[in-house]
Amino acid sequence: MPADQELFGALLYLETHARALKDMSMRRASAIERVRLWEYLREQVNVHQARAVEDARAANAEWAELAPALAVRAPSAAYNKGLRLRAAAMQNPAQPDRPVRRTPEAVLLAERQAAAKAAAERRAEEEAARRHALMTPVARRLLEHRADLDDDDDITFWLDQIEAVLPHCETPTQFVSLGTYVKAVVRALQKGGMPQASEDAQAAYEAAVAIVSV
Repeated sequence: MPADQELFGALLYLETHARALKDMSMRRASAIERVRLWEYLREQVNVHQARAVEDARAANAEWAELAPALAVRAPSAAYNKGLRLRAAAMQNPAQPDRPVRRTPEAVLLAERQAAAKAAAERRAEEEAARRHALMTPVARRLLEHRADLDDDDDITFWLDQIEAVLPHCETPTQFVSLGTYVKAVVRALQKGGMPQASEDAQAAYEAAVAIVSV
């Protein structure tokens, strides 16, 4: 698809020369495509106008000042129109496949839902980081004593996974992966029976059992 400014010029040209198409089926298909492309441009206008309103408000513009620019008469109408414009740039948190309704109430609800979702994601990331801080030394101890613990192909595989991810474990996804691998080592050891191991290896195993049971 061409750039928006090029698309605008192309649509004006096609509009001017629409009747040059003699075949009615081609003229109909061309007109329908123009409708689709104008709709795309209209959506882009809403997004960019919403950003302009946000920039104006960030620069301490009053709604009364924005009213004429938004083609409304009252500050309250400018406020409501600003909210409707914001809907164009928003994803619906409750129904991502459907747009946010362009009413002030729907926009405010969507913003509250988006804020709640973002807060929940932050809490989940913080919890993952907290668990990772506890999980890392446990995983390291398992590797330190793998010679005593590693007597099974499954255990070997999962300890290898821990060894691969542990030095580069920085993201929430990697935190989860490390926890999954530690849990798999515990499961494999429980399934095959804990081998004869040193006291330190036994302590490392028990620490792993404790952390995955939380």
